[in-house]
Amino acid sequence: MPKSDNATGFSRRGFLTAGAGALAVTAMGGWTPVYALPLDTGSLGSGSGSAGGATLPAPPDFPTDIELAQQAYQNWSKEIMLDATWTAFPRNAGDVVRLTNWAHKNGYTIRPRGAMHGWTPLTVENGANVDKVILADTTTHLASIAVNAGSPATVTAGPGATLGAITSALQDKGLGWANLPAPGVLTIAGCLAVDAHGAALPADGQSAMKGHTYGSLSNLVTELTAVVWNGTEYAERTFSRNDPKIKPLLAGLGRTFITSVTMQAGPNFRMRCRSITNIGWEEMFGAKGADGRTFESFVKSDGGVEAIWYPFTDKPWLKVWTVAPDKPAGSREVTGPYNYPFSDNLPEPITDMIGQMNAGVPGIAPLFGPAMYGVTVAGLAATNSTDIWGWSKDVQFYIKATTLRLTEGGGAVITSRANIGQVIHDFTHWFNERIEYYRGKGEFPLNGPVEIRCCGLDEAADVLVDSAGAPTISAMRPRPDRPEWDTAIWLNVLGVPGTPGMFAFYREMEQWMRSHYTGADYTFRPEWSKGWAFGPDKPYTDGGIISGALPKSYRDGLPASDNWDTAVQVFNEFDPHKVYSNSFMDQLLP
Repeated sequence: MPKSDNATGFSRRGFLTAGAGALAVTAMGGWTPVYALPLDTGSLGSGSGSAGGATLPAPPDFPTDIELAQQAYQNWSKEIMLDATWTAFPRNAGDVVRLTNWAHKNGYTIRPRGAMHGWTPLTVENGANVDKVILADTTTHLASIAVNAGSPATVTAGPGATLGAITSALQDKGLGWANLPAPGVLTIAGCLAVDAHGAALPADGQSAMKGHTYGSLSNLVTELTAVVWNGTEYAERTFSRNDPKIKPLLAGLGRTFITSVTMQAGPNFRMRCRSITNIGWEEMFGAKGADGRTFESFVKSDGGVEAIWYPFTDKPWLKVWTVAPDKPAGSREVTGPYNYPFSDNLPEPITDMIGQMNAGVPGIAPLFGPAMYGVTVAGLAATNSTDIWGWSKDVQFYIKATTLRLTEGGGAVITSRANIGQVIHDFTHWFNERIEYYRGKGEFPLNGPVEIRCCGLDEAADVLVDSAGAPTISAMRPRPDRPEWDTAIWLNVLGVPGTPGMFAFYREMEQWMRSHYTGADYTFRPEWSKGWAFGPDKPYTDGGIISGALPKSYRDGLPASDNWDTAVQVFNEFDPHKVYSNSFMDQLLP
């Protein structure tokens, strides 16, 4: 990343040396905030710089009993990196309310901060002036968890509770969730902001167990509490699932501050995960109804499937999840998550290749993919992880903070289950043709794997309490006019940040997806946590998509009383002063 100065004129290099241990610099050249430069409370109200090493102007009249410190910020792919922002550490919901009202009075904005495991500028923007922005850390104090094993069984959690901690607490009570994202470090409020999901579907003839959903985690919410404007000030308000105004908050894009959420759960269950690495990509990604060991055939027989196809290789890494009450012969029992250590701790030759690509040698990409495939095959064998069996969370969580951090673009094709094979076949053949076209020109705009997953939609039948309906702007929201559409197919491609031509390729890919997956059989929606609205040089910059095609995908086939526009109205009703916003969100959700 190039050196950049923030609004204070304080350079990244300067902040790196602003105090011992201010930032941890990783072996991959990244940096992570690990040390806080506290506010000198003696400077409050002065508006001047703070003592103790902090460089940002002190917020005026900041509540003295809420901890505040200057920290750096980076997102998952390290493409949004801010040298210094004020970060508050509210101890409870009351602190969040006071912090919000202080921000409203003093012209500041509040951005909830969780695990920072995302790509989008929904929290902060690169290069933005952060003098009047306060990040509110949810992970330090707002992470309570309480399980109610009644009927329905539920768990109530603070916004900063992680998926790993919540599912562990559920497991202790014999409960779990069927459809989980791969990183257990994600906070629950962060998951609800972007309708997080996993790679779970039922096999043919299998139905969801009571309390579970194959849609987004947002579809499990039975009640939540958020800080909203009550006409006089900001205050907590609790919303039940049968309140129509809860629906936009269930996938709120960070446009609100959730202080507590209650979610249903179902009986925990055992799963088997097999890794298959000997199927050619053309067989695996065969068209609808094709013979052979196709992605479609594994969904029919087993349910959850994910393909990771490294660039310039012939055989993807296929994961196949199967509900299995008893341990199959040949499976290795696992008692915890993250069972692919070879993908979390890459060998030096691989990291050297990444460094060379970042240093301006993109032509090494044809070697990178095969090397990653080789590491995967050898790692699965060395760790005896080709066939594992354990509790649901232990075979679904597999991405750690040490996993290779890449940029990601793509989205969701919403369609019927019968179309899974055709959707994947069309995309993979288009992608292969374009990558080979660019290789013929000596260009390598993409150097990371293709990731393909499927899950269900946010079905009303999955919710065990009275419900007003699905999350308004969840990518997995069903279309009433297309009741046969029951599946979300996630098509994503990853790349090393800084690769020349990468964003232009993502733009080409996004435009192809939007034009190809349309009509009576499909619709295309963004994956909120990943890259979308690609301009020629950057994501999130195509105004035509941001203000046109994207909102349209939440109007088409949906009632005027419950669509994109009504969601925006609710956000503005509950936060008319846009305390929980930023300039990008003001464009996306005007």
